[in-house]
Amino acid sequence: MTTEPAPAPAPARRAPAGAAVLREDVTEAIRAAVVEELAAVGFARMSIEGIARRAGVGKTAVYRRWKSKLHLVLDLVGVFAADGLPVPATGSLYGDLRALLEVMSHVLRHPVASAVIPDLLVEAARNPEIADAVRGALLDGQRRLAEGIVAEAVERGELPATACPERALDLAIGPLYWRQVVVRDAVPAGYLDELARAVVAGLRAG
Repeated sequence: MTTEPAPAPAPARRAPAGAAVLREDVTEAIRAAVVEELAAVGFARMSIEGIARRAGVGKTAVYRRWKSKLHLVLDLVGVFAADGLPVPATGSLYGDLRALLEVMSHVLRHPVASAVIPDLLVEAARNPEIADAVRGALLDGQRRLAEGIVAEAVERGELPATACPERALDLAIGPLYWRQVVVRDAVPAGYLDELARAVVAGLRAG
């Protein structure tokens, strides 16, 4: 009686390689190189080649992660934007606005934000596609926070139902951006307290 030969063992599955694996240390090296390249040449003159050279990798390693220098920079900006932050919950409109201002002041003091955002806004003025991408990276998270703060204040009876989150954002972030990014002035002691009180008064005035 003949017996059938035992089936051959299945070949061992190979670990993914190449594009399937994106090493985190390489990703971080590229991000660090972007910061250095932006500081050296600005967004307009920045190139994937220059970034790859600074990071000590090939251009392919950069393109595996981001399809253009714009997407690379927006990824960096997203790290410092308000997206993903919880809505402040201090129990008062003033407290929530003060907490938001503290976070945004810290973000705008970061060298990446102060170096990248002005260049991006210049590019956005020239290119609608860039403008849409910048708006999403910079404003969506802040808008969500403002909407949450205003909704909570309305529910507590601190603001009328007609209160506008966009106005809250304009009143709060506009002066902060002007001082820290455009004028590049230090934020004096008590400034954020005064600004938060002014925003509360402005929203209540309608």
